[in-house]
Amino acid sequence: MLIALTGGARSGKSRAATATATSLGAPVTFIATAEAGDGEMAERIARHRADRPEAWATVESPIDLVGAAGCVDPAETIIIDCLSMWVANRMLEGSADDESADAARLGEITAATRELVAHLRGRDGTSIVVTNEVGSGVVPATPLGRVYRDVLGSVNQIVVEASDRAYLVVAGKLLELSGPDGGA
Repeated sequence: MLIALTGGARSGKSRAATATATSLGAPVTFIATAEAGDGEMAERIARHRADRPEAWATVESPIDLVGAAGCVDPAETIIIDCLSMWVANRMLEGSADDESADAARLGEITAATRELVAHLRGRDGTSIVVTNEVGSGVVPATPLGRVYRDVLGSVNQIVVEASDRAYLVVAGKLLELSGPDGGA
């Protein structure tokens, strides 16, 4: 089963992912995409680690999510937290600043997302994917910010469309998302 959790910053997505994984009763591997680039981010990562059960395995994989997920027992539960950091990491990898590079990045990242989704859907265990919804705010002031918003929006659509269940998390509450026909 593939479950997608999206929402704004500090909306409760990670807590919802942790609660869902805990309720399933299977061993859990947490795949973290954030990197501690500064002291403040290192503190955030430490708080997230402290909130997770000690028995859970953690794999840090800022770029290769398919490789990281492929190393996890197929019967285990996986949490990937979060796609928004993964997209940022992928976009900044060898970053060039021109429109043709942006188009290439979009293609590479959406292809990697489709590969990830196919892998997660092929597993026996549950996979929970956390991502930020960035399309509800102001239009970013910089070209890179706008490209990031567009790429993450495409990634989120791919993941949610492939998910068995998808939720928008707002103020700690989960609102189930449905397809155009009213179904999942």
